[in-house]
Amino acid sequence: MTSEATPPDTPGGLELPRPPGVIRGFLAAHPRTVDVFVAAVYLVPSVLGALIVAARHPGPAGWADLALSTVAGIALLARRQRPATVFAVATVVLGASVFLSRDVDVVPTLFALYALAVYRSIRSAWIAFAVTSAVTVATLTTEVLLVQARVFTQLQTAALPSGILVLAFSVVAVLIGSNVGNRRRYLDALIDRARQLARERDQQAEIAAAAERSRIAGELHDIVSHSLTVMITLADGSARLAGTAPERSAETMALVAETGRGALADMRRLLGVLRDGDGDASRGPQPAVADLGALVETFRAAGLPVRITVSGTPPEDAGQQLTIYRVVQEGLTNALRYAATATAVGVVLVFQPASVIITVDDDATVHGPPEQGSRRGLIGLRERVGLYGGTLEAGPRTGGGWRVRAVFAAVHGGPGAAREVPAASSASGAASAITSANKETP
Repeated sequence: MTSEATPPDTPGGLELPRPPGVIRGFLAAHPRTVDVFVAAVYLVPSVLGALIVAARHPGPAGWADLALSTVAGIALLARRQRPATVFAVATVVLGASVFLSRDVDVVPTLFALYALAVYRSIRSAWIAFAVTSAVTVATLTTEVLLVQARVFTQLQTAALPSGILVLAFSVVAVLIGSNVGNRRRYLDALIDRARQLARERDQQAEIAAAAERSRIAGELHDIVSHSLTVMITLADGSARLAGTAPERSAETMALVAETGRGALADMRRLLGVLRDGDGDASRGPQPAVADLGALVETFRAAGLPVRITVSGTPPEDAGQQLTIYRVVQEGLTNALRYAATATAVGVVLVFQPASVIITVDDDATVHGPPEQGSRRGLIGLRERVGLYGGTLEAGPRTGGGWRVRAVFAAVHGGPGAAREVPAASSASGAASAITSANKETP
């Protein structure tokens, strides 16, 4: 059993089945042709019969019957768009045919009942059936009374059998229409739901891709911008020391190379996540609180007078530790970039049981113009902090200088005493200071 090709207008790879069979496919593709055929099936024999009757028995009744048959046949062309109007015309034909042609013309009514059930609703079809029943009973009862009064000729078929046939065929028409209409509405609902799910799937994929692009952009900014800022500052200092202190200049350039290698390793780790089959590239740990010592030492080597103070137990959540690291990194990078005249840069980390407070201050009286940076770093930090229901503030502080302050909810933490962290002599200086601060409870 082979599946048919997907229609070209299906969204997002949604495979919709086509109607089975050549005939049903043709009928579904040519609805106007079907309407013309249905109208012709009724109109041609009805008009011919009315013409024959009018020719044999000349009079206004025959011509009136011919006119009603013609109107009913033409009305059937609109049974899809206006089923209620077609039913009204068919009901008039049903009642008038008893007195004009001495027969019950129920064919337009059957088509109208079917159309109401398929194209309008089941409820409207049953209401129309009730109207049909009432009109049939009233018309045939009137005909019987007129025959008994000898003012009207009896129908070709007796009134009772005619009424039973009309009601029976009407019930069948409503039931068939209800079955077809329910199936049509059910399939339409399924197709609409499938299209909605396909659109939602595509939207979720776009949202996920945008979020991933934003995350990668933030990581790239943190790695490239911050590392390059430190490297440029160190290179400028090394150039100034090249003539007077070549040994210190060489040490500074070695630190530049070390910073560049670290940034390159981070870039490879980040880009490795984007490459299929490169599983080893994504296994390196993200920066955490334990890496703050190396970070602070790097900025101190670049000439930034950094003092760090910690209090409490840092959260164990890796995402929060990365956020803490990035906030400190961004604050120190901005201080190194804009606060060239700063004599003191303070980093205060307060780890409370319910919250984390990070403050980076500098006392520079003059700051570089904001145009030097893209301000994407602060935007990325606000997004990181916002993930934990926190806020980030950056701006001038009272008394001069600049402040970056972040507050967000902690996964967990513990109380501790604050102390100033001395100049670290190893890559774990800040982490050791945090550990010792947690042990020195006043």
